[in-house]
Amino acid sequence: MQLNFDRRVADSLPTSWVDRAPLALRPYLRLARYDRPIGFWLLALPCWMGLMLARIGDGIAGYDIWLAVLFGIGAVAMRGAGCTYNDIIDRDLDARVARTADRPLAAGTVSLKQAWAFLGGQALVGLIVLVQLPLIAILVGLASLLLVAAYPFMKRITWWPQAWLGLTFNWGVPVAYTAATGRIDPAMLVLYVACVFWTLGYDTIYAHQDSEDDALVGVKSTARLFGESSQYWVAGFYGTHAILVALAIWLSQASPWIVIPFTLYTAHLFNQVRRLDIEDGGRCLALFKANRTTGLMLVATFATGALLTGLAI
Repeated sequence: MQLNFDRRVADSLPTSWVDRAPLALRPYLRLARYDRPIGFWLLALPCWMGLMLARIGDGIAGYDIWLAVLFGIGAVAMRGAGCTYNDIIDRDLDARVARTADRPLAAGTVSLKQAWAFLGGQALVGLIVLVQLPLIAILVGLASLLLVAAYPFMKRITWWPQAWLGLTFNWGVPVAYTAATGRIDPAMLVLYVACVFWTLGYDTIYAHQDSEDDALVGVKSTARLFGESSQYWVAGFYGTHAILVALAIWLSQASPWIVIPFTLYTAHLFNQVRRLDIEDGGRCLALFKANRTTGLMLVATFATGALLTGLAI
């Protein structure tokens, strides 16, 4: 059988470095979603949020640059590993959904054995990153494996797989915070819950691209659950998220000046709600991807709080 190693997933970047990689590597790069980098950002950003929140009151240190780099590498490795594992579990479902039918396992450009080996290699990179952290952060990081292992099955058993994704994707908040401080604080826990609501919002938007196909194959999602009311639910999720972020800032005793970047961040967040049209798949994808900027603005908000530490302004 002749295999087309250059088949591209429908929502990947139209052109990327993956398209210029050696032909035999392209299916693996697409299996790990290197042609869809937004997922790397959404996994790394909670780590950087947790790190910057931890530095409010102490200031940013040189060691934080090393931690930020580690979290970036770890996010790339573990997002790739997670996507590979998800595709292994979902390979039959993916073959029945138009947007995912060209994923490497569903399309047959990577074998199941090859996918498991690739998953192991990525997980090894993630483990190497994890063991560079303090013991408490290592233990917190290992606890996330239960969430990761269960995630692909959630859309089969609950209408709220986006909530489970939120619990999983934002685990970087406690990992980074404990790596920086060596402890678990209320501000960290509040930020983690806040980010779960953030994910509930943006992944509901994302899921509207697949709602018709999901209905045909019996896959559950908040997009299908909420239907025409999704815009109100996303507004509620984002509103809860913003309130909890404000609470985390208050618990961290940040400078009052942090309200300026926080206000800009909140405005950008709710602009997504204003522009949302669940009937427009292209807009849903664009709004989902806009959360890279949203997340960076929240990282900058916490970083501002850390930089203002000790300044009498």
